[in-house]
Amino acid sequence: MTLPRVKVVVLGGTITMAPSAAPGITPTLTGDDLLAQIPSLKDVAQLEVSTPFLKPGASLTFEDIAGLAKGFAQDDANGIAGIVVVQGTDTIDETSFLIDLLYAGDAGVIVTGAMRGASALSADGPGNLYAAISAAASPETRGMGCLVALNEELHAAASVEKMHKGLVSSFQSPDGGPLGYFLENRVRLLRKPVRRSTLKRQPSAFPSVCIIKPCLDENPALLNALPALGYSGVVIEAMGVGHVPQQVLEAIDKVVKDIPVVLASRVPGGPVYKNTYGFPGSEIDLISRRGLIPAGWLSPQKARLLLTLCLACGMNKSDIEAAFAHFD
Repeated sequence: MTLPRVKVVVLGGTITMAPSAAPGITPTLTGDDLLAQIPSLKDVAQLEVSTPFLKPGASLTFEDIAGLAKGFAQDDANGIAGIVVVQGTDTIDETSFLIDLLYAGDAGVIVTGAMRGASALSADGPGNLYAAISAAASPETRGMGCLVALNEELHAAASVEKMHKGLVSSFQSPDGGPLGYFLENRVRLLRKPVRRSTLKRQPSAFPSVCIIKPCLDENPALLNALPALGYSGVVIEAMGVGHVPQQVLEAIDKVVKDIPVVLASRVPGGPVYKNTYGFPGSEIDLISRRGLIPAGWLSPQKARLLLTLCLACGMNKSDIEAAFAHFD
């Protein structure tokens, strides 16, 4: 039997980190090094491995991920069955969603990493990588866009969040749980994600979009300064179901005249509301009266990514609202 072809792209992260001359662990291991730790992979897939660079997850860029997604489309056309991206967990919740928005191919893309370094007594990297490659090789993940494989669970890119700083069970999907599991060396899917939106254009440049998190008794000075600082859009990381302090409303009114403003929430579970509270600074006030765009179920980080891509594709406000409506 001919094994499926799986491409493995290693970008760095904790899974590649080992002690060095410097204090602490640093990116060290290449893709070949990682695969050599798991000889049983020879029975799972024909592997094509590359290590374009080794970076911590926090230092990845839009250009890094967009370049990968463009290459994945060509890989899909060339008969690759699945693709695995190995990277740092600091940004897996973001990069997986960015890939999901940019990539429209059928070959499944699985993003994985590790919470513990390669030299840890109970390193989780090899198990995560084995599960990710197995998932990428499985016909069950075809057409499902980008998934995240960690701790024997498979998550949708649009919903997965890093919920703990250090546990191997850090990654969870607050609304709905995992799509499935990797148990007894096989993928067991409970449901499939809804592929809500992919871009019809591939952007070549990425405008600056920031996240502002109003807190108790917030000073509006930073909001007032945003357009002058060169930002093309902003995500408000609001309280609760989509509320902000009354003292920042004047600043929001000024900003929304110049750049798109998206309303998300700092609370991990649930969507931004649209029709419940009516006081100044409530979601009805912000969306219906002041023109903010609701982020739906998206986290502030994911909302920033979607807004950035919308602006990069030259969308107007009604187009941006329609893009976010896919996630409501």
